[in-house]
Amino acid sequence: MKILRGLYLATLVVLVACSSPEADWKKADTQGTIAAYQKFLTDHPNNAHAPQARSRIQALQDDQAWADAQKANTADGYKQYVDSQPNGMHTAEAQDRLTSLQRAAAWQAAQADGKAPALQDFLQKYPQGSEADQARAALQKLTGYDVQLGTFKSKKQADALSAKLKQRYGDILHDVIVVPPSGGDRLHHVRSVGMTEADAKSACAKLKKAHQHCAVEKAASA
Repeated sequence: MKILRGLYLATLVVLVACSSPEADWKKADTQGTIAAYQKFLTDHPNNAHAPQARSRIQALQDDQAWADAQKANTADGYKQYVDSQPNGMHTAEAQDRLTSLQRAAAWQAAQADGKAPALQDFLQKYPQGSEADQARAALQKLTGYDVQLGTFKSKKQADALSAKLKQRYGDILHDVIVVPPSGGDRLHHVRSVGMTEADAKSACAKLKKAHQHCAVEKAASA
């Protein structure tokens, strides 16, 4: 009986040792899966290895989320990764890819529209990149017209007219600027720039009715 009892106790010790926290940790770490680490945390939530288990779970979840995002390779996929893993290892790269895909989609929409407001909106959102260069070139073709509004020797007079026109006709003139003298030209030129030919002619017609001098010109760089 003593021998049997001894064998029983020895077996019990072995079983307890096998199911100890350290043994469970080695088992979980060998399997290296989210499920294995989660089971370890369920069984030993306050063990010294618990923080490491949580870290391993986070890393595995991050890797899986990134793999899913790459597989989808869509704006929604990368956005989902950024939202679910704000501190993930691939967050910066995911954000770059998300921005690139969003920019490409926005540029495609702006091209399909083909009008100045759509191109301007695109440039406001995405001022950098190859698409931005294309948008500026396309916009220059559409908005390469100026409305000449007056010339003055005095900068003070030019600034006064510019301010007056901005206040009264800013909705149709867009941006009114004062171009300072350059080269042999000693005059300050007041003009509205970056307009389409149609907008420039329409604005000038309204200004002439109000007895304001104006002339539509094609921009030198257009």
